[in-house]
Order: sequence, then C-alpha cells, then structure tokens
Amino acid sequence: MKRLVSQRMLVLMSVPFVIWLFVFKYVPVWGWTIAFQDYQPSLPFKAQAWVGFKHFHALFSEDRFLIALRNTLAMSGINLVLGFVTAVSLALLLNEVRKVAFKRVVQTVSYLPHFISWVVAAGIIQTTLAPEGIVNELLKAFGVIEAGQEYLFLGKAEWFWGIFGASSVWKDVGWNTIVYLAAISAIDPAQYEAAEMDGAGRLRRMWYITLPGIKPVIIVLLIMNIGYLLESGFEPQYLLGNGMNVDYSENIDIFVLKYGLQQFNFPLATAAGMFKTVVSFILLFSANHIAKRLGQDRLF
Repeated sequence: MKRLVSQRMLVLMSVPFVIWLFVFKYVPVWGWTIAFQDYQPSLPFKAQAWVGFKHFHALFSEDRFLIALRNTLAMSGINLVLGFVTAVSLALLLNEVRKVAFKRVVQTVSYLPHFISWVVAAGIIQTTLAPEGIVNELLKAFGVIEAGQEYLFLGKAEWFWGIFGASSVWKDVGWNTIVYLAAISAIDPAQYEAAEMDGAGRLRRMWYITLPGIKPVIIVLLIMNIGYLLESGFEPQYLLGNGMNVDYSENIDIFVLKYGLQQFNFPLATAAGMFKTVVSFILLFSANHIAKRLGQDRLF
C-alpha cells in the first residue's frame, strides 16, 4: 500500500487501461457459454438449448479444422524461429556498425515495411511474385527458367509457408530489432573494452558479451511468443491465400470466418476461439515454468 501511495500518479495513469482491459478482454468471456449451446440469436439467454461438448466434438472431427490447426502451428513455428533469428542477427550486426549515418539508413529502411498495412504489403508481394513480376524476370535473366516457364508462386500450395515466412520477416524484422538494440545499449561498454584489450575479436565479443547480455530479453520474448503459437495471423493468410493454396494458407482464424461466422454457426466459431485461448494459456504457463526450472528469466 505504501508503494501504491508513493506511485499514485502512475496508478491513476494506468486506470483507463485497466478499465479497457476489463471491458474488452474479461467481460466478453461470458460469451464462451455459446460454445455449449445450440445458439439462436433470436432467443433470450435462458431459452437457449444446452448441448454440452457437441460443438467441440464436431470441431475436432472436422478435417478442415485439423488442416487449419496444422497450418497455424506450422506458420507460427516459422514466424517464431525466423523472427527471433533474423531480429537478433540484425541487432547484433547493427550494433557492430561504426558509421552512424549508415547505421541509421539501414535501421530506417528495415523499419519502414512495418508501417505498411498488410493490404498494401500483400499487393506488393503479389505483384513481385506474379508470372510477369520481378522475381520471374530475374530468374529468366539468370537463365534459371525460360520465357513461358514462369512460376505462379502463389499457385503452388506447398510454397505458401515459405512465402509467408519470408514476407513476415521482410515486414517486421526491423521493428523486432528495436527491443534487442535497446537491451544491447544497456550493456556496460567496459566489458567490450576489456575484451578488446584481451584480444577478443568482434565475433567473440558478440558471442561472449552481447548475446549473454540480451539473453534475459530473448527468453522473456520467447516465452511470450510461445503463448501466441496459435495466433499465426489473419491478414497475410487471407490476402495471399487463394483456391490453389488453401490447403496450406487456411489457418484457424480463417476457418472460424468461413465455417463459423459466414455460415452463422456461432457455437462452432466460439468453440474454436475457446480452444485457441485455453491452449495458448497452457503453452504460456508451461514455457514460463520450464524457464523457471532451468533457472532462466521468466515472466512471473
């Protein structure tokens, strides 16, 4: 209580956000009851027919949902691995750049795609990967393919995960490096000076000073991202997906839209959303517990 009183201004500033969190994140949880009903929007709550786990059974016996679950996990895993590796690598490389002007240019160029909406980004990607796009033109210029043999990249279903991963890296790698660069700036420069005096090169300084210095940040962000394994996104899959790659582009969110909301099957859509939330909750606490058992930094 003494700390709350001493930090009362911070507490007052946080009140609007707590209210927002309660209204938009906790109050709607009562809607989970729809997953256990044959919900009819025209009937009052008390008149709804309760059917137990009927819709969950229908959900997990649906082949399209299992395919969507596979795609969700695959794309989230690709995002997790590529996102961490590329962001940490870029932050390490930027930290070693000594020319401030060049460093700022690289940072600005890498940040810019993050501020482009996925609608615009998807248009750029589709134009780039089109049969008459720059990628096919480069392949023809280097003799990889001949005229008339252009690839329809977004028409190859099995290529979608790779395209999605590369697109996500292009769009967000610069933005993701911000937190790592901030963590690197907090490392005591005396450590680098001592290592340099002992004859350590740049690679050794990166390996033995920079990476251990940002290790707590990496672990905390990894735990948070593991909790979002079932949140592979919606916009890129919806905008880049088509009938030819649907078996690899359709994730749980798109499944809910197509087979739940658009068909007015609200209980099925609610059951899918409830499944995502519960699994994410379990993954988050499991990752945090494993980090605790290993003696690493954790969320709580």
